[in-house]
Amino acid sequence: MPESLKAHLKNIVPIILGTAIYAFGLHYFVISNELMEGGVTGVALLLSYIFGLPPSLTTLVLNIPLFYLGWRILGKASMGYTVLGTLSVSFFLWVMERLIQAGWLVPFRTEHDFFLATAYAGFTLGLGLGIVFRYGGTTGGSDILARVAHKLKGWSIGQVILIMDVVVIGASLFFLPKEKILYTFVAVFIASKMIDILIEGAYAAKSFMIITDHADVVSAAIAKELDRGATLFPAIGAYSKQPKNVVYCVVARSEMKRLKDLVRSIDPLAFLIITEVHDVVGEGFKPN
Repeated sequence: MPESLKAHLKNIVPIILGTAIYAFGLHYFVISNELMEGGVTGVALLLSYIFGLPPSLTTLVLNIPLFYLGWRILGKASMGYTVLGTLSVSFFLWVMERLIQAGWLVPFRTEHDFFLATAYAGFTLGLGLGIVFRYGGTTGGSDILARVAHKLKGWSIGQVILIMDVVVIGASLFFLPKEKILYTFVAVFIASKMIDILIEGAYAAKSFMIITDHADVVSAAIAKELDRGATLFPAIGAYSKQPKNVVYCVVARSEMKRLKDLVRSIDPLAFLIITEVHDVVGEGFKPN
């Protein structure tokens, strides 16, 4: 099998899996409880609630005008995955519709515990979309616009989708009870966080920038006590004009307090800058 085909299959299979999860969550938790979604999918759901049109058809039709935009901005390869994602969503929505009509799939419908349905709706939708995005695809609609904004401006895909979803869902207040809309906002928020976790990496760590007069001792102690590597950057104090080294180190969240205590034991006057990092790849963390 050609290497290029293998590379594409590594993306195609997860994209199809992600769209299947998304379509399942949409039918099993969202549509069954008359909740909403954002973007083109939200418009399709409104058409389903008002006119009874099948979402599997309307999502495909409504996405056609957006394909051109994605083709121009995201490129042919990414747009190919977008077409795949959109067709896969429509196909799996159609499959879910048939399974429900045949009685083989009984959606989760509740009259009392809407928060449970909302939480699982957000989780499954975010999981499905996060997998699709992580492997270069989209499911069309607002997903295309979000990826365009991410590519051109560097904006968070999850946050862009959240903003667009608020607009579409807000418009649905004219057609659905406000309680359903408020629950939907919770589901959308959970989904956006799931998307960011899957794209940026579920493994979050902490990076330390340590400014101290004992950089060599601190770096050696980090290697000995925490079994972590450290990097020394040359720097010059702005006030003292004296050269010194800055220690840079990345540790797991569980090791954060140990590192702080270790540095303080060596230099109580050390200046620490601690920041969040995502998707750490390398020795001691995730493999390449």
